[in-house]
Amino acid sequence: MSKTKARIRLFVNDSLAEGSCLTASNAQAHYLLHVMRCKPGQRVALFNGREGEWWAKVIFQTKRDVQYHVEKQSQVQDSTPALWLAFAPVKRMDFIAEKASELGVTALLPVITQRTDIKRINTGRLQLHAIEAAEQCSRLSVPQVRSPESFDKFIASWPKGYRLYFLDESGGGLPIAKALMAARQEPCGFMTGPEGGFVQSELDVLRQLPFSRAIGLGPRLLRAETAAIAALACWQALLGDWVSEVGRVSR
Repeated sequence: MSKTKARIRLFVNDSLAEGSCLTASNAQAHYLLHVMRCKPGQRVALFNGREGEWWAKVIFQTKRDVQYHVEKQSQVQDSTPALWLAFAPVKRMDFIAEKASELGVTALLPVITQRTDIKRINTGRLQLHAIEAAEQCSRLSVPQVRSPESFDKFIASWPKGYRLYFLDESGGGLPIAKALMAARQEPCGFMTGPEGGFVQSELDVLRQLPFSRAIGLGPRLLRAETAAIAALACWQALLGDWVSEVGRVSR
């Protein structure tokens, strides 16, 4: 069976191997039974971010108990370049998690800045949006949603060897295309501020970091979620898998 015929893809935490039998979560069982109206024996594609994608047959034990009988591997696991997105929480965080997952982000890091109005972040909800996006866009991994951190703690814990591009709304950043075309393919991340942008003291700290670089996204003032997605799209176009891979037609 070809990969293109997989109408249903689901992320699972379990290990995947030929002949194994897995129990669907309650949410997946409801989705298969009541949303997709699956028939007994229908095949779905499963992935766990570690062992590629596998075809599995749906087995209904009861009206609520659904199992997967894993049959054979359809794709081997790929290696996803480290691409992080740090963002100050905004109202449309679900949108950020969904689109960042589609654009290949491997980690989502909420950062509490001085102008961040939203202090309560439901990371479980964000993770679900990231998983659903990964299921729909055919990627074989799911970005990890980290716990929120303060600005200072985020800076202190940034990993060695990772480049950090931060979006400078003050106009002091290098145009993003110029910055990325001069860069090499390396682990990196982007950081976006809250509505209203970073305060001056935060910009001063970011500019002094040896691993960071200020970038700009042109003359128009973008919403925080738009800026995040625009930056990731630029990276994919200039350094990511859009450079060498033929993309599928959008649905």
